[in-house]
Amino acid sequence: MLPVTDSPARRPGGRTARNTAAVFAATVDELADRGYEETSIESIAARAGVHKTTVYRRWGSKPELVRQALGAAAQSMIEVPDTGDIGSDLRLLSRSVQATLGSPRGAGVTRGLLAGAAGAPEIRAMMTRFWDARLAAIAAIVTRAVVRGQLPDGTEPGAVLRAMAAPLYYRLLVTGEELTPGHADEAAAAALAAALAGVFRAPQSGPARLP
Repeated sequence: MLPVTDSPARRPGGRTARNTAAVFAATVDELADRGYEETSIESIAARAGVHKTTVYRRWGSKPELVRQALGAAAQSMIEVPDTGDIGSDLRLLSRSVQATLGSPRGAGVTRGLLAGAAGAPEIRAMMTRFWDARLAAIAAIVTRAVVRGQLPDGTEPGAVLRAMAAPLYYRLLVTGEELTPGHADEAAAAALAAALAGVFRAPQSGPARLP
């Protein structure tokens, strides 16, 4: 992933790094198995095999720990492709999202967080920050395509990427379908077709520049 301001802090080395990895893995597993509301610092610490005071001292609160754990997991699961072709990039990204959402762990975490966000302001705020950071990280795919002349000037990266991801989340969360690579390819192709037609252009936009 590309570096973003809201990304997890750099992991220190040695025993602390091992504890951090164990706590992050335990956090994601707890979210997948129990959902956000039922997950606690205590249950995460017990699963990770560390004392709860260690977790509180390092991360302070459950929302902050969840945010950093999800950020670390996202960095390892979803890469930002750069093949030189926007169609290939979107297809690879979409398949990466499909593979994550289609796994029991990824599906469980997604469902658990959305259920928790319905009644918890802190998780809604955390999810907003998390998704803003994720979007900023993968926006380069669209920005590069505009610079190469593969997409119209002024194409908004966020709009393209949301259009690509939305059908996959719909199948997971609304219709409950099993996600396949074919679904991912279909979502990427639809988003690309709309982008090429200028659907996602910002009004009065000028030439794009790489950051």
